[in-house]
Parts: sequence; structure tokens; C-alpha cells
Amino acid sequence: TDTGSQKDRVVAEEEWLRKWETGNIWFHKEQGHPLLQKYLDVLLNGRSGLRIFFPLCGKAVEMKWLADMGHSVVGVEVSEKALKEFFAEHSLPFCEEPVPEISGAKKLQTTSGNIALYCCSIYDLSSSIVGKFDGVWDRGALVAVNPCDRQRYVSLMITLMEKNSSYLLVTVSYDPNKHKGPPFYVPESEIKSLFG
Repeated sequence: TDTGSQKDRVVAEEEWLRKWETGNIWFHKEQGHPLLQKYLDVLLNGRSGLRIFFPLCGKAVEMKWLADMGHSVVGVEVSEKALKEFFAEHSLPFCEEPVPEISGAKKLQTTSGNIALYCCSIYDLSSSIVGKFDGVWDRGALVAVNPCDRQRYVSLMITLMEKNSSYLLVTVSYDPNKHKGPPFYVPESEIKSLFG
């Protein structure tokens, strides 16, 4: 359960933006994540028309997949380039508007309204801005958040969840002394203490 030298590592927002600008997006999955397909029933729990949140969404193809199933998808990402690539790669017309509550933030939304992506820091969001969610697909967010911000991140996520929501979380397991992250190693014991 030792997170080694990672606990003090901080990746600045600019570093993430640079990854998107230079195309160094090894973390993006073109085909969608097999674990979402495998555990989709756990996320949906027999329900339809859910509001599903994608923290640090990038241009995740699963957003369109779930929207096509009739769900409402909301994502947040600091890279406007990533969000615009998502709409372009899926040929989805969208409109762009400022988010009055967050200085400099934008909301990019499909003209059909079923996918809304916020371009801002996740920590600027609140349930008063984005509402609450029936499900969360956290494929690369908790493991990308700086270790010192994990508690803040999880506290925010809990405030965004409806009472009966499902949270699918993907982490990675490896020796944190051999890799500086991200993705960061988050031991199961820490996940349990963070989420309760």
C-alpha cells in the first residue's frame, strides 16, 4: 500500500494541456474501454435515461456510445482541443456558450442536448452548475489527479452523485517506486478510505 515517491508528485494543468497540444495522448482509447462494456450492467443497473458523468473526459468515445443508448452525458476536461476533437471525430454538431459561474469556462453541447462537455478545471464544478448524476465512469480521472488532491476530488465526486448512483472506477496496479505517474497508483485500501 506504499505509494512510494508518488505522494508528493504534482502534474500542473499546463502539462496536461501540452500533452493534448502535442498529441501525446497515450491515455486515450480509440475503441472505448473493455471494462465499461464488461460492467455496463453495474453502471446502468437496469435503468434507462440516466445522467452519466465523465470526469477528466478527454475525448472518450464512450460518451457518444452512452448518449446513443439514450443517456445524458456530461463531461469535464481542461483541454478545449480534446473536446473539439471529440465532436469533430463523431461528426456531432455542437454549440458553445460561456459558463457564467466559472470565469473563462465554456460549455460545449451537442445541438441535440444529450452531451454537454465543460472546458474548465474539475474543481470549478459543483452540483449547482452541473446537477447530480446517476452514474460516473471514472476511467482515468482518480489515477490522473495529483495524489495531494485525491481527497478534494473524491469529496467533489460524492457531492455530484445521486443517492442510488453507480460509480465505475478503473485504477492501475504497479510498483509506484518504478514509475512516477500519471497514471498514479491508488491502492485499494486508499480507495476504500476515500469513498467510505
